[in-house]
Amino acid sequence: MRVLSRMREDVRMARAHDPASRSNAEVLLAYSGVHAVWGYRVAHALWERRFRLLARLVSQFTRFLTGVEIHPAARIGRRLFIDHGMGVVIGETAEIGDDVMLYHGVTLGGKSRHGAARGVKRHPTLGDGVTVGAGAKVVGPVTIGAWSTVGANAVVTKDAPPESLLLGIPARVRPATPDAIESARGGLGLGDG
Repeated sequence: MRVLSRMREDVRMARAHDPASRSNAEVLLAYSGVHAVWGYRVAHALWERRFRLLARLVSQFTRFLTGVEIHPAARIGRRLFIDHGMGVVIGETAEIGDDVMLYHGVTLGGKSRHGAARGVKRHPTLGDGVTVGAGAKVVGPVTIGAWSTVGANAVVTKDAPPESLLLGIPARVRPATPDAIESARGGLGLGDG
């Protein structure tokens, strides 16, 4: 997919998720979460081409500008939206599906001291359509199933099936209501698939 098409897609995602956005130009120029994703894409492309130091420098410069730290080795799908952005951390072996939304202060953190160079998965995997509330921490190589919601300030250390609601410290898994699932999918114009 071409760069400009991806950027337009990101702007549309931000507009769909943020009722306070007034124009595409506002999102394009003033949304740090969108800028962080774009910076990540540049850093990730460099990482994949084995320009590791340059990738880390781009990543850290993006962090300086946006307050969002995304490791260039993380795997991120399409249309990630980071609302407000400040304080978000996405670790090296994290994997994020399509249409995911993260609020400020979210950490997708690691649990092991062994690095990815040893083939150790240390960070979470978020399925498509997952929403992670402000201040939530998802720690370790856990998998959060598609269309799940992690509540604000929850601490998740265990896997959750699709369409779950995770609340508390430590987070407990509950099934999400059909209305919540439909609202999440419908709000993105994605329907059932």
